[in-house]
Amino acid sequence: MSFEIVSSILKRRGVCIEDIAEIVYELQLPYHPQLTMEECVNSVTAVLNKREVQYALYTGIALDELAEQKLLPQPLQSIMEADEPLYGVDETMALGITSVYGMIGLTSFGYLDKEKKGIIEKLNNNKSAIHVFLDDLVAGLAAAASARIAHRYEGAKNYSIPSDIERS
Repeated sequence: MSFEIVSSILKRRGVCIEDIAEIVYELQLPYHPQLTMEECVNSVTAVLNKREVQYALYTGIALDELAEQKLLPQPLQSIMEADEPLYGVDETMALGITSVYGMIGLTSFGYLDKEKKGIIEKLNNNKSAIHVFLDDLVAGLAAAASARIAHRYEGAKNYSIPSDIERS
């Protein structure tokens, strides 16, 4: 398993790393005005290099593709075709990706799942393919990459304890 394989699979399904990086950029720019798209692409790439993220993507995309081919057992096939709102397994899998970078990833995922930004909206609204898992997995990737940037910027700040607080 490798970054090259997972990025190739994403591209085959209509998702480029830059599509995800654009969402990351939009999420983080208000907090980090000097942020560059290159930093966002690097952050998405770093998240995609994690084996557990790759496994989640392989699994979710395989289920989407099997559903398109009508190869899933019932009632799962019908659930996937209808993109049942109470299914929730797709969000659960995406949350595994967001948890790699803590709670900020979770809150960003919730926002993206509701707002459907950029490529997430395109995947969600594409009626010619099944993206039950992929739209949520992309939201999870963007949320994790965004959280990774937030942690990096936060860690770069020079914090000091105010002089009126006794140091132990």
